[in-house]
Amino acid sequence: MQIKDRSKGPGSLVSRVGESLRQAIASGQYSPGDKLPSEIELTETHRVSRTVVREAVAAMKSDGIVEVRQGAGIFVLDQEAQLPASRRIDKARVSSDLEVLEVRAPLEIEAAGLAAMRRSPAQEEAIFECHRQILRCIENDESIRDSDLALHFAIADATNNPLFRQHLEFHGAAAIPQSKVVPDPRPAEQTAYRRKIHKEHETIIMAISDRDEQAARDAMRDHLRGSQLRYRDLLRDFRLAAS
Repeated sequence: MQIKDRSKGPGSLVSRVGESLRQAIASGQYSPGDKLPSEIELTETHRVSRTVVREAVAAMKSDGIVEVRQGAGIFVLDQEAQLPASRRIDKARVSSDLEVLEVRAPLEIEAAGLAAMRRSPAQEEAIFECHRQILRCIENDESIRDSDLALHFAIADATNNPLFRQHLEFHGAAAIPQSKVVPDPRPAEQTAYRRKIHKEHETIIMAISDRDEQAARDAMRDHLRGSQLRYRDLLRDFRLAAS
């Protein structure tokens, strides 16, 4: 199924800020132990709101790139001195992410249905642009996590009920699990997984675009159920390994 042709709009601000910081760290501009600019400095440098900066930092924190020290600032972690985030499997974190998914599911299913009924042309375009940004990340072999969250924010906004977005903002990056719970070291496998998520998103947004309330609900339910099943499978593996 092809996405409807839409003129391109601005990309996800969260994704843009997050990618800029990640590249600065990867290039050596900031070394392990270095303190990143303050939240206020980042908002001024990137010309975005503090909420955008916080979401970008939260995603980096969740990926094990930085740590936030209360009252001190944001510091770059030493990736060499610890197991890479992609290799750490934290049972408690997996359980916590699953709990977030379970609470998030009924609200996001409802949000998808309401978005299908209420979205404006501008809100529809914002949803399509977020979807295009995810594809750009896939093609550039970049994390889709920030763009994924931006898409779900756009769908929440299209309900025209601010409480849906507030719910997602409360959980922040935790609302979007890692692009794969146990990332596969094989790039082709990771890319295939990301494209699968992209296809699931496409089914949701096409239903919203077509104002098909039931199809939007069903597509969102299938998308979130798949994520829950992946986490439950991992918890089952934990139990088997411990037995």
